[in-house]
Amino acid sequence: MAALLWAGCVANSAAGTISIDEATWQKTLKVVAPSVVSLRVTATRDFDTESASVSQGTGFIVDAERGLILTNRHMVHAGPVLSEAILLNNEEIELQAIYRDPVHDFGIYRFDPNQVQHQDVTALQLDPKAAHVGMEIRVIGNDAGEKLSILDGTLARLDRNAPNYGANSYNDFNTFYFQAASNTSGGSSGSPVIDEVGHVVALNAGGSTGAASSFYLPLDRVERALNLIREGKAVPRGTLQAMFRYTPFDELQRLGLPAEQEQEARASGGHGTGMLVLRQVVPGGSADQALRVGDILLSAGGQRVTEFVPLESVLDDHVGEVIAIEVLRNGELEQVEVTVDDLHAITPDRYLEISRGIVHDLSYQQARNHFREVQGVYVAVPGYMLGAAQIPTGAILDELDGVPVPNLAKFEEELASKAQGQRIRVRFNMVNDPLHSYEAIAVMDRRWYPMRICVRDDSDGTWPCGNSAEPPESQRVTAATAMLFDDAGKLADAIGPSLVLVDFDIPHPTSGVKDLNYVGAGTIIDAEQGLVLVDRDTVPVALGDLMLTFAGTIRVPARLRYMHPVHNFAVLAYDPAALGDTPVVAVQWSDRELEVGDTVWQVGRNGDHELVSMKTRVERHDAAWFGISGTPRFRDANVEVIDLEEAEDSLGGVLVDKKGRAQALWSSFLDQATGERSFHGLPAALIQPTIQAIVAGDEPVVRSLGVELHAMPILEARDRGLSDARVRQFFEADGERRTVLEVQRVHGNVPAQDILRDTDLVLELDGVLLSRMSQIESTFRKEEVSLTILRDGVEMDVRVQTVSLSGQGVDRVVSWAGLILHSPHAEVSQQRGIDAQGVYIAWLWYGSPGSRYRLRPTRRVVRVDDVDTPTLDAFLEAVKGKEDRASVSLGLEALDGSERVSTLKLDLRYWPTQVFDLKDGVWERTTLDQATHE
Repeated sequence: MAALLWAGCVANSAAGTISIDEATWQKTLKVVAPSVVSLRVTATRDFDTESASVSQGTGFIVDAERGLILTNRHMVHAGPVLSEAILLNNEEIELQAIYRDPVHDFGIYRFDPNQVQHQDVTALQLDPKAAHVGMEIRVIGNDAGEKLSILDGTLARLDRNAPNYGANSYNDFNTFYFQAASNTSGGSSGSPVIDEVGHVVALNAGGSTGAASSFYLPLDRVERALNLIREGKAVPRGTLQAMFRYTPFDELQRLGLPAEQEQEARASGGHGTGMLVLRQVVPGGSADQALRVGDILLSAGGQRVTEFVPLESVLDDHVGEVIAIEVLRNGELEQVEVTVDDLHAITPDRYLEISRGIVHDLSYQQARNHFREVQGVYVAVPGYMLGAAQIPTGAILDELDGVPVPNLAKFEEELASKAQGQRIRVRFNMVNDPLHSYEAIAVMDRRWYPMRICVRDDSDGTWPCGNSAEPPESQRVTAATAMLFDDAGKLADAIGPSLVLVDFDIPHPTSGVKDLNYVGAGTIIDAEQGLVLVDRDTVPVALGDLMLTFAGTIRVPARLRYMHPVHNFAVLAYDPAALGDTPVVAVQWSDRELEVGDTVWQVGRNGDHELVSMKTRVERHDAAWFGISGTPRFRDANVEVIDLEEAEDSLGGVLVDKKGRAQALWSSFLDQATGERSFHGLPAALIQPTIQAIVAGDEPVVRSLGVELHAMPILEARDRGLSDARVRQFFEADGERRTVLEVQRVHGNVPAQDILRDTDLVLELDGVLLSRMSQIESTFRKEEVSLTILRDGVEMDVRVQTVSLSGQGVDRVVSWAGLILHSPHAEVSQQRGIDAQGVYIAWLWYGSPGSRYRLRPTRRVVRVDDVDTPTLDAFLEAVKGKEDRASVSLGLEALDGSERVSTLKLDLRYWPTQVFDLKDGVWERTTLDQATHE
């Protein structure tokens, strides 16, 4: 058949190649194309060298009866995946990852051939020995995201070194690669490299970003693995934990290779241009003491070995056995005996999920990358608990509370013995820096996430998970006492016992927040009840873990007591008994309002827990405006703040008079439009009504007009129709400010939406001239107010009902399909002026169905399969009973009101539905039944 296909070919004797006519290629490609599939792959977890991600690539059918698809290892991934193949006719079939080679860049998926209804399932034939320099080839695959692309090329080399993808990446080794100038790109990974008769001669694996070169994996070891899998057998893979480099004879001569050995090697077959030289030995591996870098390999297991395939054949056939290795070392013949290690045994096949972190035994890949022993617990991603302790990706965990944890089993055992909230000393080093050790304090978390071990099952391509042992009961926080030794001056030292540091960690981002860790300063407002005042730039949302640090030495957990819905402060609560006799006192407040030019003392704490202080003056006391981002989140509005002439760097604190009485909270404010943070004073008069109610045990009452106001200069207001009589009134009432308040934005779903409109000038509030933002505070306790407004040059009187605002924030959160969902938070309506119905997408995790199907935060789910979901409860009811891998249609509405429909497939195995409820100040997690959601 080959001769017939070669008929009509035009020889090019000058180039030494044969050009196959286009008609022949067209016939071949028509036959081959239906066996090539596009792959959509979701790596559901960070694992080893790979991150949770969504990618696309290519595979091709190599066994039609058994439903086997060959592709690259990096398309099968080392960790758990969910994958589908798209056939040429756009049929979609689900795949199971049943094999990924520990070293070489190939893996195998399985599918059910009976799933394919509308085209024949045919396999491509592998022909490993057909490849030769000068061969014309075609690469058929999903190149650059296209469904099917065909690229041509000519094999230029068959003995290229394996490509290197980086020090922390998966890298192939101990094999040749082919090279051609076919200029493949992203998406073509796993494409078949075919010859003119349609046989597969190599597997496309990588390419050069700086040139048109593409790199292909030879198929010798692929064919062996495929045949064993067809027979239902395991694929033995042996290793010496050593890396060899194919070295040309001229260099071998300089390494001491005798002429007779060179002659034998040249006559032994293969490429005949070199031999294998030991390049690297992994510490602690089987070859560590027996072989040395620079050894020239002569034989293994009694067989002469000059190239990679014969060496791997010997090792794969003798796993666990002792074999003889013969090498030349500095011109001298050396023979040693070495045990062949099992590659699969040093390739992790399980992981521990702990607080969204993924840890597993260190892999041979990473040990080889960083020249260290294959031992230790590797942090693939720190997640919430380890991340909050600043333990990074790539850490090797050595000890927990002084107990060595050399492997994953011991690590899980020790971790399971820790109670919720218990502080754990974690000693670790970095995978790329084993000589330096670090220690961190992690706070045990099993509240926000389950702790479970997941083990790979190659029979069905899944990683079944089982929960770890239940933790012991949490112990009551033991009281501790510390003394304060501040030395920042008499006045500042008197305030020091009232100031604490606040740490806030967020396990699930909600309400528009993006950062997961916040640090600020808090002010004690009631020492007997344990109440602390803090700004909302430090505690922006309700869901999270709070920790207070007193005197720089005692850490005490806290909870959110109240979050002001309008202004930039919140109140936290802690257990005073946990402080023992630590001398903490509540700050005393002044009734006097600060004015421009007043002398004040700024007192606060910095990130080193040090007390800082400065005598300064009030430079401004005026209305502030903080920009809005594209993601609605809390920002203060309708507020006057205090600016100082100069200030010490700190995390916050208070502004006090010479008697130490607080006149303002020194707070951090975020301008969302610029991303910049700045510090300003929040006047005591604005804060005191709220904290007085809380200290008295009452729930503060806060009502709102539902508008944002902007201070406009009187001159501009006059151009808008403000009368001379009104101008005189404003000058007489407040000649210093000389501003009129303009409606900048009307909130959605409030009575004011039907009465007020943007650009209205608000002149009077309940018959009193409105010249300052602080006067708006009077509306906080009124159900209805009367306003005099100026619209289009005409004054008019209107009555506006106010709305009641909650100080609890979002109190129910759902994790579904990797999306973090909750009812639209108040800022959605406030900042976008819409009646925000539906379920708000606050966040999504990589590797989840939400990221796989490209859903985006800030959109709202308003329908599920044509069932309206105006509330979170309606949404949960609509998705109840959806089974794993079920398709779901979502009606989505963007902030601008535009609608779209998206679909996704559920992944309840790796992304079960969880509900978080705030009850009596404590968050509780419930995992819903995967089948019934009950």
